[in-house]
Amino acid sequence: MVNEDLKVRLDKFLWAIRIYKTRSQAGNAIDSGKVKMNGNSLKASHIVKREEEYSINTKEKKWQIKVIDVLEKRMKAIDVAPFFKDITPDEELERMKMKSSSFYNPGNKYDDKSGRPTKKNRRMLDGITEEGI
Repeated sequence: MVNEDLKVRLDKFLWAIRIYKTRSQAGNAIDSGKVKMNGNSLKASHIVKREEEYSINTKEKKWQIKVIDVLEKRMKAIDVAPFFKDITPDEELERMKMKSSSFYNPGNKYDDKSGRPTKKNRRMLDGITEEGI
């Protein structure tokens, strides 16, 4: 499985391990400084090597990954697991749990029922405005 002579660009690797949906999204993220190694921004043409660690900032999560082996072609999600290790800190994982739990709980958005009027409320409002004219 270990392939020492395989040279893969960083944008292609991040696309292949399914961090980004498209290779152009991966390239844009790298160019905008959302992918770093040791605090330094990289280029999309950076050649990925084994044992390198990357910090990747996506909308959903701040990833910390370690390259186990280089991957060139996109595979099923369950098949890419041996190629990288997710070393994201526990604090970020806790933040993600909190974010996802609050996403499914609408909170007080409709608790006070002050949202959009119902059909019945609308008729009452129309009756009030017609009488006032």
